[in-house]
Amino acid sequence: MNDIPLWRIRQAGPDDAEALALIGAATFLEAFAGSVDGRGIIEHCRTAHSAETYRGYFARGAKAWLAEVKPGDAPVGYAMICAPELAEAQEGDIELKRIYILTRFQGSLMAGTLMRTVVEASEGCRRLLLGVKDDNLRALAFYAKHGFEQIGTRQFDVGGQTYDDLVLARSLAPAQA
Repeated sequence: MNDIPLWRIRQAGPDDAEALALIGAATFLEAFAGSVDGRGIIEHCRTAHSAETYRGYFARGAKAWLAEVKPGDAPVGYAMICAPELAEAQEGDIELKRIYILTRFQGSLMAGTLMRTVVEASEGCRRLLLGVKDDNLRALAFYAKHGFEQIGTRQFDVGGQTYDDLVLARSLAPAQA
């Protein structure tokens, strides 16, 4: 994309909770409006993407990285890892809780750079896990490109409505010789 401005990835912390909440809610709405109940999206964004929710993740040891563009370092995406909350988690796993980028910036190098940053930060862990809506084809293709494979399914609640998620994993263990 030739119209992508200069950008950077930087580590985020509790002081960035408002930016993470804004990006999280915007990208969730952008991705699921029309396929998930609208009232459910609003409720989900109000709770799962509140600044307080992100501060809570940081308090429990989560790590996050912001993608920002010039001028002014406007936040346009982020990735966050945390202790696994998925039932499929095993000893040594870590969860990619979120990796979101505004649509305008998808197809640039940002998402791949965020994923590489997450993988590097997860060094020493056995697997990287995530959940993704079963019909989010663009995300599924991105995850497949980065070595994720399906290991399970789960039900995911968005504002009182239940949707199907796929649980994916990527090995982080060094290849055996």
